[in-house]
Amino acid sequence: MRTPIRVLVASGALLGALLATGAPAQANSQIVINQGHADVVGVAYEDGQLNLHVHDGTVEPEVERDPEAVKFQVKPEAETVIPSDPSYAFLGTAGDPVWILPQVQNPDLLWPGIGTEELEAGVFQGDSVKVNFVALAAPGDIAIYTENAFGLPGNILVDSGDGLPDVVTLAAGGHLHANWAFETPGHYWFLVTASGKLAANGKTVSDAAVYHFQVLS
Repeated sequence: MRTPIRVLVASGALLGALLATGAPAQANSQIVINQGHADVVGVAYEDGQLNLHVHDGTVEPEVERDPEAVKFQVKPEAETVIPSDPSYAFLGTAGDPVWILPQVQNPDLLWPGIGTEELEAGVFQGDSVKVNFVALAAPGDIAIYTENAFGLPGNILVDSGDGLPDVVTLAAGGHLHANWAFETPGHYWFLVTASGKLAANGKTVSDAAVYHFQVLS
C-alpha cells in the first residue's frame, strides 16, 4: 500500500476471464456477507480434489458456498486511519484512511478467517498446503497481516502494494484470523489458488477461485 489510490490489475487468466465476462453484473446476484464469522478462504480435500470454498458461519446451520457466489462487504464502520508508528508504513501514509476488518472480532463487522480444519493429518506432505494470493483487480491495495502481543504488525501475509503473488503456508487442521486492510472504497476482485502435494504419491492437487470484496464509505 505504498502507492496512492490507483487501479491495480495483476496478471491471472481466471481473473481476466471473470472481468471480461462482466464481474460488476455478476456482483448484483451474489450473496452478501458483511457481519459475523466466515472462513473467507476455506480449503478442503474431497474425492481426490482440493477445494476452495467459503465456510459461512453467519447462518444457522453453517453452510459452504462457492466463492464466486459471495460478495464480502466491508462496512463504513471499518474505516480508521493509518497509525503513525513506522511499523504500519506498509499500509501507506500515517493519518490516511484505511478500512480494516480486524483480527479480533468486532460483532458489527465481517470477521474473516482462513480455514484448513477440513484437511486431515497425513494427507499432504508436511501436513500443509499453500494458499497463493495471485492477482488483484481493484482501485487500491490489500494487506493481510497479524498483530503481535503488543498490538503491532507481526507477520505480513499479503501486501499487494509490494507486488503479487504472495504465498501463505497453512497447516492441515488449522484456522487463522488476521487483519484485512483495504486502501480505498470500491470493488476488489482477488484471484486465489491453493495447492498441496499428496503424501501418498507426491501428486500436486490444486484449485482456484476469485473472491469479491466491496468496501463501502
